[in-house]
Amino acid sequence: MEEKKYSDALAELEQIVAKMQTQDVDIDSLASMTSRALELLKFCKARLLKTDEEVRKCLEELSGAQ
Repeated sequence: MEEKKYSDALAELEQIVAKMQTQDVDIDSLASMTSRALELLKFCKARLLKTDEEVRKCLEELSGAQ
């Protein structure tokens, strides 16, 4: 199974937000949209934290190599 990409998650999140901003959002689907948006936000946050950690490690290695 292919790993989900940050850009795909962000694009889906943007679509959900755009739908939520329209006045014709069905109240019954609002809860599921909110739940999905939360899942995507958690995924994006985790991916950003992981990338930040990896970049910091690389920078530490560069600093130690000098």
